[in-house]
Amino acid sequence: MSDEVQQLEIHDGEGLRIGVARSRFNDRVTSGLVAGAVEYLSATGADYEVFEAPGAFELPLVAAHLLERGFHAVVALGAVVEGETDHYEHVATQASAGLMRVMLDARRPVAFGILTVRDESHALSRSKPGPGNKGAEAAAAAVETALFVRDNGGVRVRSSD
Repeated sequence: MSDEVQQLEIHDGEGLRIGVARSRFNDRVTSGLVAGAVEYLSATGADYEVFEAPGAFELPLVAAHLLERGFHAVVALGAVVEGETDHYEHVATQASAGLMRVMLDARRPVAFGILTVRDESHALSRSKPGPGNKGAEAAAAAVETALFVRDNGGVRVRSSD
């Protein structure tokens, strides 16, 4: 793994309403992800609210509900840590597929901030304060994509060049 950490660009989020959906499961990790996301969103000037789901598996339903309520984007935050059974693979796969489905159906951004790791220490290192916090990175992706959708009507226009 590289020690290089991407510096996040602070976009102007004024006028955006962002929902942050976090899993309560693996709270030590998700609390750090939320802190990173909130720090980033505060710096952009976007309005945001934080909502909780029991686990990562429930995040797609929470995200769909938030988009139906008029949020411009959702930042989905969770942590799925591999254990002794294949439960990890089912939760990680279905949470990911569910969030993608919600995003494409709603045609609004759902940023994937669910850590899928083999060891809890990997999740903790990615949720600690400062550069490299994956909650902040997911929030940055949500804001940037929401701005694109807002400014381009969600449609890519072909250049005549």
